[in-house]
Amino acid sequence: MTASPISAKLVTSAAEVGRERWNAFANPTAASEPHPFTTYEFFAALEESGSATPGTGWQPAHLLTPDGLMPMYLKSHSQGEYVFDHAWADALERAGGDYYPKLQCAVPFTPVTGRRLLGDAKVLLKTAQAAVKQIGASSLHITFLTREEWQAAGDAGYLQRTGQQFHWDNRGYKSFDEFLGELSSAKRKNLRKERASVREAGVTFDWLTGSDITEAHWDRFFDFYMDTGGRKWGTPYLTREFFSRLGASLSAQTLLILAKKDGHHIAGALNLFGEGVLFGRNWGAAEYVPFLHFETCYYQAIDFAIARGLKRVEAGAQGEHKLLRGYLPVETYSAHIIAHRGLARAVDDFLGAERLAVAENMAELAAHAPFKKT
Repeated sequence: MTASPISAKLVTSAAEVGRERWNAFANPTAASEPHPFTTYEFFAALEESGSATPGTGWQPAHLLTPDGLMPMYLKSHSQGEYVFDHAWADALERAGGDYYPKLQCAVPFTPVTGRRLLGDAKVLLKTAQAAVKQIGASSLHITFLTREEWQAAGDAGYLQRTGQQFHWDNRGYKSFDEFLGELSSAKRKNLRKERASVREAGVTFDWLTGSDITEAHWDRFFDFYMDTGGRKWGTPYLTREFFSRLGASLSAQTLLILAKKDGHHIAGALNLFGEGVLFGRNWGAAEYVPFLHFETCYYQAIDFAIARGLKRVEAGAQGEHKLLRGYLPVETYSAHIIAHRGLARAVDDFLGAERLAVAENMAELAAHAPFKKT
């Protein structure tokens, strides 16, 4: 596409943008541990492994300008996004319209907040809005963008939506016990009981990063992922090749936590880290052990963050059960353009009420946080 006076186009793969150019937009400060989910390496792994492709309903349509980039996909469904618009699609279909294809600015299958406007926000927002009209898409959805980008999108006329996740903040803890010391007595006792139960079951843990992660480890983890993902979602999103590509290109920012019992790995959690944050992504298990999910995904992540001096653990989408384990509610953001005026008005009204409900729910949850009252 061409948008005057800014020369812009939609490109059909991350490879067409190129590693050097993509990462210059995504990591302009050249940080040694950039946000892993905005890197060329992550997007290329998704696309080149067959995980995010036209065949899976994720057709790359990255918006590229001389001075910026928006990672975008032309979508034929609403799966793998974690910001749900199925009701909007149903409403437009009932009215005789076509909701698909739509444009999605996102990291596929990844509910992690990060920069989506990799360049001049005003230019990218305006150009992306023009792209909706020019290619005949029903809408554009920018999900899990930063608050600053969300505010800029609102100023540009985008509809604004909020959601919530649960994050753990490292307040300078030197140990897990020091963190526990800030919890109320009952909650502290409960966490210790859960951790002791896993230890008493004979489970130990391996933390693997970098070259320590082998193809055999990925084979085992993929078995966990397919078993648990198949029961939870029906069709897991990621291919086996994706994990090999991730290990080849981003292993230095990858943490694979594997649970071991009787000499064999029985469960695992995939995490990535960058910008001082540990991001929990995928989990799977081949054997049931009480509290193993909490230990592998939440408590081991906290241990790693403390050991590495990381400032935060983001444990993925949803899950109010995380609150009792020291993970507090935080807002997430999305911004939307809907071409159909009637649907846009209805969605705008809905989002106004939803933002209030999200804020009220977060306040109520925060009031029930497990920390000592001061």
